[in-house]
Amino acid sequence: MANFDLKEFLDQKVAEYNRPGFIESDPIVIPHRFTLKQDVEIMGLFASILAWGQRKTIINKCTELIERMQGEPYAFVLNHSDQDLAGLLGFKHRTFNDTDLLYFIAFLRHHYTQHDSLEMAFVWGQEHREHVSVEQALNYFKSYFFSLLDYPERTRKHISSPTQKSSCKRLNMFLRWMVRRDAQGVDFGIWSKISPADLICPCDVHVERVGRKLGMITTPTVNWNMAMELTAQLRLLDPSDPVKYDFALFGLGVEGRL
Repeated sequence: MANFDLKEFLDQKVAEYNRPGFIESDPIVIPHRFTLKQDVEIMGLFASILAWGQRKTIINKCTELIERMQGEPYAFVLNHSDQDLAGLLGFKHRTFNDTDLLYFIAFLRHHYTQHDSLEMAFVWGQEHREHVSVEQALNYFKSYFFSLLDYPERTRKHISSPTQKSSCKRLNMFLRWMVRRDAQGVDFGIWSKISPADLICPCDVHVERVGRKLGMITTPTVNWNMAMELTAQLRLLDPSDPVKYDFALFGLGVEGRL
């Protein structure tokens, strides 16, 4: 398939899937329940970290988490008491449990007492550059996230990084939500220090399958190199906003319509 044909096809699919109606069953619906920037960031992070398994279950577990945080994630993070933390005990989704959750809350309180946005957790030291390296941002975030004393070793598996050769699917998805901006209102576009042009495409099983069928992926396993390879192909189609094609690749994969 020639590049111009592929671009036309994928642009049509972006238009089809990049709309609020398509995300009603997607984890991004969780942060869309909020208007306060910090609430959006916090629940966007949780929704992306918990995004494995059936999407209905992910949304239900995120809804449970919101209820356990008394409906106000940011206020809970900053002002919780020990009794409030006790209300988080017993939370579990797949291998993510209350030990992990309590550390996430501790990190978020540590961060938000110093910064008004979670964006700085990714771009510290790069915020004045014209182009922020997402690879460096993800590596920095993991290092910073586990900078508190006595973090649980078990929690490390929930935050990936390019250093460990992970595709970083969940965190790349979170960055897409926070950074991309357009008129459709699906992604939030509330961060400005990372450019949409520098984002890396999230690679899950749906995106991988469609990407391979379209000849955009040759890397044999799902890892950071695959994410970089796919994104480089997408930049040939739209250098300023390559990750908009995540809508097309994911949507085609979920609906099996390729």
